Amino acid sequence: MTSTDRKYWLMKAEPDSRIVKGKDVKFSVDDFEAAGTTPWEGVRNFEARNLMKEMSIGDKILFYHSNCKSPGIAGFAEVSREAYPDYTAWDSSHPYFDPKTKQDDPKWFMIDATFLSRAQYFVPLSLLRHVADSAESDPPDEFAYIGMDGMKAVKAMPLVTRGRLSVQRVSQECWGIIQMMSEKGGWEEMTFGKKKTSATKRPRQAAIKNFRVKPTPTDDNDGGEVEARVDTSEELDVNPKKSKKRKASDVNAEVPLRRSARTKKED
Repeated sequence: MTSTDRKYWLMKAEPDSRIVKGKDVKFSVDDFEAAGTTPWEGVRNFEARNLMKEMSIGDKILFYHSNCKSPGIAGFAEVSREAYPDYTAWDSSHPYFDPKTKQDDPKWFMIDATFLSRAQYFVPLSLLRHVADSAESDPPDEFAYIGMDGMKAVKAMPLVTRGRLSVQRVSQECWGIIQMMSEKGGWEEMTFGKKKTSATKRPRQAAIKNFRVKPTPTDDNDGGEVEARVDTSEELDVNPKKSKKRKASDVNAEVPLRRSARTKKED
């Protein structure tokens, strides 16, 4: 494969322990390095599956820690086997068993990935978002080596613009920028994250309309131990309760805003 034919990807996994059906589905950079080569099973999202089916042997992968306190790029890998049926979908004991798929008509696929190296400097999502937000100005001295073009490449990353999908495309330029950042660092003393805002009262509303968000066909899970890749940050499961009929006397009553208990921080 020539460099012009090679494609670049980002794939997510959970580095922290989480038990599903009695199995720990974590898969950190430590686990990946120890495994060497591993099937990337458990993906249950059609878009992510289709992207894996486009992968070729030799394609490069950014290995990303997801659904954790400090999400970010932890290592580098490559595709070592092209897409083939994900047999874990037929295993009823597996955390991501899918009773709707059949062996003679597989719905889910996976690739094999081979570990290449750790990122010498972990590249946090908070840094990438900071770079994206600052893309219209010169980069700070701490990572001036990426230049304005590098900042714009980061700003265009699906990881920044979309976030949740567990398998994503990466441009060749962005791959080079991330690799450079992981080798040179420079931002270790900087702080990133959302700015704290002063507490202010929200305007009260006369009424709140119920709404329904249509969920995706199935959640994509991409972290896990060698037997499962899961990323629960992709979940979309909104099932609001039916609205209650109100009396005429209640029409003008003020109703306070409510926050959903299911809201999660994207990573």
